[in-house]
Amino acid sequence: MLKKIQEWRGKETSKSSFSKEELMQHQIPEHIAVIMDGNGRWAKKRALPRVAGHHEGMKTVRKITKSANSLGVKVLTMYAFSTENWKRPKLEVDFLMKLPEEFLGTFLPELMEENVQVRLMGNKSDLPAHTLRAVENAMEKTKDNTGLILNFALNYGGRDEILRAVKNAATDIQDNKLSMEQLSEEVFSTYLFSNQLPDPDLLIRTSGEIRLSNFMLWQLAYAEFYFTDVLWPDFDENHLFEAINSYQQRGRRFGGI
Repeated sequence: MLKKIQEWRGKETSKSSFSKEELMQHQIPEHIAVIMDGNGRWAKKRALPRVAGHHEGMKTVRKITKSANSLGVKVLTMYAFSTENWKRPKLEVDFLMKLPEEFLGTFLPELMEENVQVRLMGNKSDLPAHTLRAVENAMEKTKDNTGLILNFALNYGGRDEILRAVKNAATDIQDNKLSMEQLSEEVFSTYLFSNQLPDPDLLIRTSGEIRLSNFMLWQLAYAEFYFTDVLWPDFDENHLFEAINSYQQRGRRFGGI
């Protein structure tokens, strides 16, 4: 199976029409959020099991993390597992829950070398102990790193996040820790999983789907969206450059003129 994957990967590479140096002459998005879609279809096209696509997709996370860090991106949020993904077949879910152990275990030395800090965004309580242990170990080992923040959205749902924030804010109001008058957009944002991060500047979704799929519904209010037909395992540095170049061509007015 590995040989088959390697053969296919050699056929699907992109060539960017501009260099990293050219990109860096313009504004680089501070926070890029990614909906990593198409792993299953990538595997199906190659007559491989869906889990092979997920495994290959984690290699792409590794490459894109290093590329984004080299460009000076501050935060890279990866939609790794949604609150709805539990509906998938148990075999696939179990495989996905084991991926963080393998990925973070093998990639941790490089993360340290790259000065990358790992974070987790989502509902921890439903994650298997081995999954949570792997992520928290990486978070602890990289907590003092000052480079790119690699933020995994794991067991994450935008509606769930907002509902939790509303309930927590309401509890604080009830307990007189917060007044209705104090509750603003800025204050409400502190109740979200992403409370210590800037909102995304650029959202990338792969595989040709054009929807948010319950991802960062509050935070993406003024993000620039970039959709590509490229399946996530085939997404490479040059595709990232194309997305950032598209972002750099746009005028961001945030509701103004």
